[in-house]
Amino acid sequence: MEAFIKDITPYLTKMRRMFHAYPEVAWTEYVTTAKIAEEIEKLDFEVEMGQAILHPHTRMGLPTEDQIEKEEQRAMEAGINKAHLYLMKGAFTGLRAYFDTGRKGKHIVLRFDIDALPINEAEDEAHFPFAQGFHSNREGYMHACGHDGHTAIGLGVARFIHENRHQLNGRFSLLFQPGEEGGRGAKPMVDKGLLDDADVFLSGHIGIHSLNVGDIVATTDQFLASTKIDVEYFGKSAHAGLEPNEGRNALLAAAAASLHLNGITRHAGGATRINIGTLEAGSGRNIIADYAKMQLETRGSSTELNEDYMVAEAMRIIHASGALYDVTTNVEIVGQAPSAECQDEWIDFINGAVKGSSNIKNVIPKLPLGASEDAAFMLEKVRQNGGAANYMLFGTPLAAGHHHPSFDYDEEVLPIAVESICRVILGWQ
Repeated sequence: MEAFIKDITPYLTKMRRMFHAYPEVAWTEYVTTAKIAEEIEKLDFEVEMGQAILHPHTRMGLPTEDQIEKEEQRAMEAGINKAHLYLMKGAFTGLRAYFDTGRKGKHIVLRFDIDALPINEAEDEAHFPFAQGFHSNREGYMHACGHDGHTAIGLGVARFIHENRHQLNGRFSLLFQPGEEGGRGAKPMVDKGLLDDADVFLSGHIGIHSLNVGDIVATTDQFLASTKIDVEYFGKSAHAGLEPNEGRNALLAAAAASLHLNGITRHAGGATRINIGTLEAGSGRNIIADYAKMQLETRGSSTELNEDYMVAEAMRIIHASGALYDVTTNVEIVGQAPSAECQDEWIDFINGAVKGSSNIKNVIPKLPLGASEDAAFMLEKVRQNGGAANYMLFGTPLAAGHHHPSFDYDEEVLPIAVESICRVILGWQ
């Protein structure tokens, strides 16, 4: 193990930097997926893509057809394999790498998210990716949550399985998942049946808490359930000075909704959250706005708190605000994530699995995630079927918070994460 980790570390850094420099957001990860496929195809894995791994009717928050066409043209111009692009057409990004040892054993499913965020990356010498020349080359997009590292970690684990294929037992599925941001990509993979016969599920995240390199968190709790909602208000334009009474103001409906949504009373049963992330409306100072669009999210410490309380209250306010200003209201759910739990039994298991590692310095039993993760769909699916499911954290100092233009992490976390996962795999043999 020690020799493998030492040898693979430069590869992990190279892959992380390649993915970091070319970020792609949910359902447009064409180039990212194709590059992953190229790496996996060098190994003894079956590669599955497109509708073979994603249920076509449970994908949420898809780009428009025009946007999809534009993104596919971009990917083609980037020179990706045409066969790969054909399989991904229509926003079916991501892939499954599957390997069967031919020997009896567990079916171990590992998940690595691959999407980026719509953020302009910092361009100053204090920001390591910029100083080293591998910052985003796509304006308005950035790997600001560590998924570039997760993708590299997944490729490192694939190499470990390949190199040890004659000594391992059972089957392995490595899910390179699109659309984690916004809670869009995990459910279609679950609905496609990729975890129906999983005995073990493992995923994890770089950072979340600022820790030391060499620290790992054995398991996590406090997964917040979340719902992502897009709202449109359709009103009627009018001259704001000549005949304002003829207009129906969509902007005011959206503004009223945004204020009242933030006033939803917090629930005694647990943590609740709401955030209005974007609000777009109006076309001129002297025009009654006939259209407004708002993007928001709710969260709750349980699925019930989120759906039965926060979403229900949000819907009431959204529709009431539309009625107040006599505009038409359209609401679409574009992403979801349930709450989830990890079994405490994993704490002792992880401690035993990594015992003897000279790289892993400290095992923290448990820390809260404190955010939403659509891997929760996978965790709960495997647990409901009687399997073991866990979510780890891999420690690193953080230059800035997640989803910040200056977000970054110490690349030495990459081999630590690969080793942790590989030792877990060995622990299940």
